[in-house]
Formats: sequence, C-alpha cells, structure tokens
Amino acid sequence: MTTGRSRWVRIALIVAAILIPIQLALSAGLYWAMCQPPDKFGAVMKHVPMPMMMVLPFETLWNRARGGALQPGDLAPDFRLPALDHSGYFTLSELRGSRPVILVFGSYT
Repeated sequence: MTTGRSRWVRIALIVAAILIPIQLALSAGLYWAMCQPPDKFGAVMKHVPMPMMMVLPFETLWNRARGGALQPGDLAPDFRLPALDHSGYFTLSELRGSRPVILVFGSYT
C-alpha cells in the first residue's frame, strides 16, 4: 500500500515527465523562430499567446539567438544603406578610416 506522500511524489514525477518535454519543444521552436529573418520571426510571433512569454525563457533565448559574436574592439560588420535622396548607396567599408561614423538605432517620432 502506498502512502499519501509517495503518491504525490509519483504524481509530481509524472506531471514533470509530461511538462518538461513540452517546455523544451516550445523553447526549441521559439529559438528556431528567433534565428529567422525578422519578417518570418514576426509571422511566427503573432500566433504566440502572451501568457506563453511568461512561461518560456524569451529573453534568454533572444539574447542567444540575436546576441551575435562581436567583442569589444572588433570591426563592425559591413553593411549597405540607401542614401536619403535615393541617389545611391553607402557602405560602411567606404567610410571606414576616412571619417568618424555614428550609427543611431531608434526612432525620434
């Protein structure tokens, strides 16, 4: 005959055996989505309910997926941006070494 305590331990182990693989699968799916281009990531995230953000390790996964590998002192990766008047493009490599370059990420609106 099982005691009341061992019964609850058994139930807790069964619940953990069910919930842990679900948590791992959902976290792996979220990590996969975070590694995709922004438009694909947004298409996936619009289907994720908000309470799921409290259950899944969103910030940790985000920092791993989008953190990058740059270290202080590394050269910034090259990129290409259109000119404001759409007359051409600028690349970081064209400006490197000739004058200071400041990048501002954000919105002033």
